[in-house]
Amino acid sequence: MDHITWGRRMTVELVIFDCDGVLVDSEPTSDQILAANLTRHGLPISPHEIHTLFAGGTIHGVGEEATRRGANLSPDWVDTTYAEIFAELRKGVPVIPGVIDLIHALDRAGIKRAIASNGPIAKMEISLNPSGLLTLFQDRIYSGHDHRPKPAPDMLQRIMADMGIAPEHTVMIDDMPAGFNAARAAGVRCFGYVADGDPARIGDTGAEPVTSMAQIAQALQL
Repeated sequence: MDHITWGRRMTVELVIFDCDGVLVDSEPTSDQILAANLTRHGLPISPHEIHTLFAGGTIHGVGEEATRRGANLSPDWVDTTYAEIFAELRKGVPVIPGVIDLIHALDRAGIKRAIASNGPIAKMEISLNPSGLLTLFQDRIYSGHDHRPKPAPDMLQRIMADMGIAPEHTVMIDDMPAGFNAARAAGVRCFGYVADGDPARIGDTGAEPVTSMAQIAQALQL
């Protein structure tokens, strides 16, 4: 089976995708719900502030920080908030432009794929199912609720171990520092998807900024 060779040193055999912001554009929906929710619970905050503070993290982490900032959250806040988000996501979310074409190109090249997201499996099933993306990944979906979440490298290491592929043959695609740093900690090359064209959030993580999935396909010579 043919694989993609990166320059003279890297043969790509596995691509690991983040979910929110890389496969589907569900983050604006979640940001709006969280902003309204926390405002009701005594912490006035905008969707933009939510995204700046919490994008790429977990709802548990949102709750902890919101409480520290003065929100009055009930013991079941995480569960009720997920239910609120899930209800909105079921209405459908946009697919990131070009990502399905990229997945099909990986298939043609014989390159394996998986998802590593800090979100729960249930959320990914809801957001990915309408577009058919859920079927494309099947049982290759890993959650930060089952492993230490990014920026820890655990999910990436688990995926590589399960698929029998070494870090030097693996690529990560993420849109947030948590993912960039997880890739660096796992020894995996990372594309930082910054659709707005602003690479500032990549910082010193070592991720390579791209503004489209087509750029990734081109870089992998697909």
